[in-house]
Amino acid sequence: MISKWFHLKPAAIQLRKNGQSLTAIEKSLGIPRSTLSGWFKDVILTTEQTTKLHNNRNKALVSARIEAVKWHNQQKANRLQLAEDLADETLSRIDTSKKETLELALAVLYLAEGSKKNVETALGSSDANTLKFFLKGIENVFEYKVTSVRCELYLRADQDPLTLKKYWASELNLPLTNFKQVSVDKRSAGKKTYPDYHGVCALRCGNVAIRRRLVYLAEKYFAIIGQQE
Repeated sequence: MISKWFHLKPAAIQLRKNGQSLTAIEKSLGIPRSTLSGWFKDVILTTEQTTKLHNNRNKALVSARIEAVKWHNQQKANRLQLAEDLADETLSRIDTSKKETLELALAVLYLAEGSKKNVETALGSSDANTLKFFLKGIENVFEYKVTSVRCELYLRADQDPLTLKKYWASELNLPLTNFKQVSVDKRSAGKKTYPDYHGVCALRCGNVAIRRRLVYLAEKYFAIIGQQE
């Protein structure tokens, strides 16, 4: 029985000799792969045609990988956008102007990241926004004079202390004179630091009462949520 695609056989064989893959010919002519495989079984390709076929196949693989990367990147972008939209939706339902909201958020941050060892209120981070929030919190909730905060830097061996002091002073809107102590990690010698890493900045307040209040608030809040059914 003659295949209904038989009239396309010469064109298919010519495409094969031109270096086209089974997939490409299948898509181009609409002929099933099984039929094409039968037709091409006795087709003998020259060395030049075989080379061309392999080159086209490699190009197709590269193109497929590029498209796959684009697809995955777009999917990731969609997920990130969804996460941001949901965050905005949640924030729209929270009264961020209330001092109680700020204090609770500050307490949760402090219990997770703040110092609990020394008799003081202190928090360190490599993220400028986290430290800005901390300063704004103790200023607005506790009326603490943030310009009296002592600042310490923890840097890698290839980082310049003065440059980083100026960076953090500018970011946090604090006097440069507040940045006195700098500790350098000698273990990082000979290892290049990423350009967007500015070390860790620790903010120290002498007032231990702030720490106590924040820690108690966070612990009690966690306990309340943990007991809810």
